[in-house]
Amino acid sequence: MTKPLAKLGVPSVAVALPSCGESGDTLGDLYDDVRACREAIAEVDGPVVLCGHSYGGMIITEAGADDRVTQLLYVTSVMPDAGQSQADLIGSEPAPWLLPGEDGTVGVDPDMIREFFLQDCDENTTEQALSRLTRQALLPFTQAPRQIAWQQKPATYFVCTKDLATPPEVQRQRVKADTRLVEFGAGHHPFLSRPVEFAESIAAAIDRS
Repeated sequence: MTKPLAKLGVPSVAVALPSCGESGDTLGDLYDDVRACREAIAEVDGPVVLCGHSYGGMIITEAGADDRVTQLLYVTSVMPDAGQSQADLIGSEPAPWLLPGEDGTVGVDPDMIREFFLQDCDENTTEQALSRLTRQALLPFTQAPRQIAWQQKPATYFVCTKDLATPPEVQRQRVKADTRLVEFGAGHHPFLSRPVEFAESIAAAIDRS
């Protein structure tokens, strides 16, 4: 996703999330993920736009309170309010593709990810995505953001209209008042299935801020 955006003159950074084990041996929680996002923000000289996909919406809701953040982009995500965890918003019962463990982590069923999350991706992209699956800490899904940035910052919500995991009608119900809504014809991972077109949509959303 960084390359299509770069071609449009939009530099970007994918933040490594401690809760997914991307930045160390110990799995972190939501607030560790927020801290990692804020550290990435601090590295930027100038205004920052945060884009949160799926669970990432929880992260940008708090991290976006940073004064350098000018806009929030939610992608087939949640928009939590004060005191709301992701479990509060989507239900505490695990989805059928989730594989909770007794060690406080959760994984996913690769076959169901292929069917419901990557169904509009080509085979090579799908295999690369499946090879990166990892277990994530369960704790972040029970935690609520301590600041709610979308209440003060402009926000755009991308409804992915071909998402089989989070149906578009469910996504639309999550969009808060005064949030700009953009409908995009892709599944749960638009940056994988239609990277060029999605980059163009992101650039357009930033230009309108």
